[in-house]
Amino acid sequence: MAHEFPGGDILLLLGDRATLARQPEPAFRVEPAEDAAAHAAYRRLRRQVFVHEQGLYQGHDLDDRDDDPRTVVLVARDRDGEIIGGVRLGPADAGPDIGWWTGGRLAVAPAARRSGAGVGAALVRAACARAEAEGALRFDATVQARNEVFFRRLGWRPVRPVTVAGAPHVLMRWPIGRIAAQAASAKSALGPLLGRLLLGGAPGAVAGALGAPGEWHGLAGARAAVADHSAVAGATLDGPGSIDKAPVPDLTAAVDRAMPDEAGFLGGDSAPMPGTGPAPACGRAMLGGPGFVGDDGAPVPGTDLVAACDAIVPSMIERDPEWAGWCSVLVNLNDLAAMGAEPIGLLDALAARDASHAARVLAGLRRAADAYGVAVLGGHTQLGVPAALAVTALGRTDHPVPGGGGRPGHRVRLTADLGGGWRPGYRGRQWDSTTHRRTGELRAMLGAVAAARPAAAKDVSMAGIAGTLGMLAEASGCGAVLDVAAVPRPAGATAGDWLTCFPGFAMLTAAEPGAPPPPAGPAASAECGELVAGRGVALRWPDGEITEAVAGPVTGMGTA
Repeated sequence: MAHEFPGGDILLLLGDRATLARQPEPAFRVEPAEDAAAHAAYRRLRRQVFVHEQGLYQGHDLDDRDDDPRTVVLVARDRDGEIIGGVRLGPADAGPDIGWWTGGRLAVAPAARRSGAGVGAALVRAACARAEAEGALRFDATVQARNEVFFRRLGWRPVRPVTVAGAPHVLMRWPIGRIAAQAASAKSALGPLLGRLLLGGAPGAVAGALGAPGEWHGLAGARAAVADHSAVAGATLDGPGSIDKAPVPDLTAAVDRAMPDEAGFLGGDSAPMPGTGPAPACGRAMLGGPGFVGDDGAPVPGTDLVAACDAIVPSMIERDPEWAGWCSVLVNLNDLAAMGAEPIGLLDALAARDASHAARVLAGLRRAADAYGVAVLGGHTQLGVPAALAVTALGRTDHPVPGGGGRPGHRVRLTADLGGGWRPGYRGRQWDSTTHRRTGELRAMLGAVAAARPAAAKDVSMAGIAGTLGMLAEASGCGAVLDVAAVPRPAGATAGDWLTCFPGFAMLTAAEPGAPPPPAGPAASAECGELVAGRGVALRWPDGEITEAVAGPVTGMGTA
């Protein structure tokens, strides 16, 4: 990065190189120290400042961090290429990088300090940006007490006074809001948006949420699905309730019992179902039913059915149609699994620009359905329109596991498949742990919650691990603490990426202390936190420090 004139980045993006060429050369630039000469120059500058000028150290200021290959050094060079400042940063512990980084040894040459060019501030900002890019969720620095105000102005927050090399310092922390931002972008609109469905609203409010006439969501229109089915990878509908002659267990009867005269509701990432009686005149409805508000799936009243519904982001359908089809199955079966339900079938609603694009989506959907051993029962397909994909999954359980059944004192456990890797094109955002798995492995993971029967369970959604834990805690009427070092994590993912990405298969559960881990086949499982009184999610670090990850409710939908 360079210290440039205002608007330079905009001109560069616009391709206005002529204007850029007329601007004065930046006074300095900040870059990584890439070679031995740069590192040596930085260490000479440190010795000049901390040994000779300030007298903090005798002889030299080198320590173990200088020998850690993970340590990053950023330097500032003037117009002549001379190093006039530098700073180092890296993981705080000698063990695995858990997302706790520290910065230090910020040194600026005396002449550069006197110039007022802002070299020190630029180095600090560059260090903050680099730490976050490396997946850090906590970034600390011990600052000489006289420099506290300088760091405050840059956005740092003081933690407590400390002593370093016999001199007064202040431990300061750079606020990293990555987890809160991810949770907010994925889920914060749900409470205000769905409040009228949750608490009741004016006549017609519920109907307005259902879409245009002829559309269907969840089980609403499932009767029609047996006649208006998707052409799934060459599948043909041979009779009511079957696709490729696969039987649909009592589907029509179950729909008739659950769906008197109403359409279903589409809310968040589940498909809550209305009650079995006529709807009240005021249009009141309860998302998911009592005890299951905002849950991963919705128990159908009067039956052992559980319904779940998820839509796929249209840009993903356009960009990677086969992966979109696979994920439409994956996310819905994960929803059922979090409820402890065994899947019995899928219904898809697909819109695409043409038959070729639709075929690619359906190929991914069919491949996933075959891998999981779950029937595609039917659905709806429309061509010549913008891309859209939603899948409804049906499952069965006599005792659904709620997402809001946790209580303060319950231990939090993450069960996740750490195999696979980042999906090409989605590095740091989507972990593909399922496409290489065999059917037996996939079904073993899906059955983990049903076998363990915890007090509460949620599958990790686009809110990420920490954000989804906030949803479980919110629905349970409490808060949560996550032990960062105890979270099962693949070697190929940074802490920041792993706690905020979509991880493929991952389940968060809450149970009494000492509860055995769920039998989840190839998935890893570990206790990594607990539910506590209060709200939001905090991160606990190996040194005992606790930092805020999510300040309050994630969805605003309240307790289940």
